[in-house]
Amino acid sequence: MLDAENKRMAENLATKVSRLKSLAYEIDREADDQNEYLDNMDSNFLSATGLLTGSVKRFSTMVRSGRDNRRILCYVSVGLVLVFFLLYYLVSRIQR
Repeated sequence: MLDAENKRMAENLATKVSRLKSLAYEIDREADDQNEYLDNMDSNFLSATGLLTGSVKRFSTMVRSGRDNRRILCYVSVGLVLVFFLLYYLVSRIQR
């Protein structure tokens, strides 16, 4: 009788250990996936930062270049504002 109860308790313990092992494996796999996702985000942000830095430098050069480029500067500024509002509209439309 005591032996049967010990076997039953050992089986219950083995089942719980198996579940914990499975859960630990899933947590490890999820952590690896999240780390990979964060690494990809980091490289994407670095790429975007490089593009924005170059754009800001070109824009600053155009601003300092004098009156000849004022008209172009106005067109570019208006174009950027329009693109921003278009993207805002499209994103808000998609989220609905």
